[in-house]
Amino acid sequence: MDTIFALASARGKAGVAVIRLSGPQAIKVATSLAGTLPLPRQTGLRHLKHPDFGVLDAALVLVFAQGSSFTGEDVVEFHLHGSPAIISAVLMALGGFEGVRLAEPGEFTRRALENGCLDLAQVEGLGDLIEAETEIQRKQALRVFDGALGDLATSWRQDLIRAVSLLEATIDFVDEDVPIDVTPEVVDLIDKTSNSLIRESRGSHISERIRDGFEVAIIGPPNIGKSTLLNRLAGREAAITSEVAGTTRDVIEVRMDLDGFAVTFLDTAGIRDTDDKVEVLGVARARSRADQADLRVVLIEENYTDDLGVMLDPDDLVMIGKADKYNKNSVVGISGLTGLGVAGLVENIGKILQTRAAGAATATRIRHRLALDRAISLLESARDVVLSGPERAEFASEDLHQAIRSLDSLIGRVDVEHVLDEIFASFCLGK
Repeated sequence: MDTIFALASARGKAGVAVIRLSGPQAIKVATSLAGTLPLPRQTGLRHLKHPDFGVLDAALVLVFAQGSSFTGEDVVEFHLHGSPAIISAVLMALGGFEGVRLAEPGEFTRRALENGCLDLAQVEGLGDLIEAETEIQRKQALRVFDGALGDLATSWRQDLIRAVSLLEATIDFVDEDVPIDVTPEVVDLIDKTSNSLIRESRGSHISERIRDGFEVAIIGPPNIGKSTLLNRLAGREAAITSEVAGTTRDVIEVRMDLDGFAVTFLDTAGIRDTDDKVEVLGVARARSRADQADLRVVLIEENYTDDLGVMLDPDDLVMIGKADKYNKNSVVGISGLTGLGVAGLVENIGKILQTRAAGAATATRIRHRLALDRAISLLESARDVVLSGPERAEFASEDLHQAIRSLDSLIGRVDVEHVLDEIFASFCLGK
C-alpha cells in the first residue's frame, strides 16, 4: 500500500499548517526530512531539510505508531508555519519520495475504515462533524462519530443472533419432541428489537433534518411584508422590497443559525390570482416550496379570508403582517420594518424546533432508514412464521439472518462498496 500525504488543515495563510503522512514508509520518509523523530505521541521541534530544497521549516513533529493512529498505520504529522510557500515546499519534498503520493479525498478516513479503526456510521458521523454549522449539528454528529449507532446495531445483532440460535436448535429436532418451547423467548426478542428499530426509524426523519437543516417558508398574499421580514431576520438586504405587489417572483433563501439549529428561511412570491405568466410560475413555486417546508410563517392582513392554497400544520405560525400600521394594542402581529414581533417569532420557531428535536434518533441518513425499515419488515415476517409453528423454523431463521445482514450494513460489515465512493467524495484531501 502506498504511503500517502496531504495538507490536513485549511488552505491559505494561517499561524499553523498541518501536513499528515500515513503508510508503511511514513517513519522512514519523516526521518529523512527531520533527522530524528520524537517518541510516539510526543512532540519534538525539528528542522525539516531536503537535499533539493535545503531547510524547509522549523516544525513540530508528532508520531503515531501503527495500531495507535487514526488510520491504523504509522502516521507522522508536521505542524508547520502556515505560509503557502512552506506548505508547497514540504508537499513537493514529500512527493519526491518513491512510493509516496498525494492522498485522494477522504483516503485517510477510508484507510481508518479498512483497518477497523472506524465503522461506516462513524465515517459518516465524521463527515457530518466536519460540515457541522451549528451547535446542535455538532452534538448530533459527534454522537454518531463516537459510535452510538454502532453500539445500537451491536445490541440489536446480539438479540437477533440469540433468537436465531434458539430457532436453529429446534430445526435438528423437527421430527422429535423438543424439551423446551423456544417460541415465547424468540417472539420476545423479535418484539424487543422491532420496537427499538421502529423508534429509531421514526426518529431518523428529524435527525436528518437536523443534519441537513430545517426550512421555514414565509408565505402570504403580495405586499404583506414577507421580503422585509426576511431582510430583518437576515440582518441584510437579501431580498428586494417594494410597494409594488408581485415584486418577488422566485424563492429567495437565507440560511442562519437559530438557537443552534441550521435554518433556511424562504421568501416566496405573493400568492394571488394573476394573469402575469411569470408571476404565475412564482406563485406555483411558492406553494410547492411551502408544502415541502418543515414550518410555515403565514403573513396575512387583518380579517384576511382568502385561501392561499397551501396545507397548513398545527405548528405553523399565522401572523398579521405590517403590524406597524395597526394599533399595537389591538393587533398582535409582526413588522419586519420596525422589528415588532420579530423576537417573539424567532423564539417561537426555536421552541417548535426544540420540541421536534426531542424525538431525534441516532440514525441520520436515508441509507440508515432504509436498512432499518428492511430489518423491521423482515422481523415482522419472521414473527408470523415463528407463531405458525416449529415446523417452519427454518424459514423464520432465514428472515432473521437477512434482518441481521440489513443491520450489519449500517456499520459497514456488509454491502458497503456501493456507498463508499459517494461518502468519501465529500471529504477534503487531508481527511
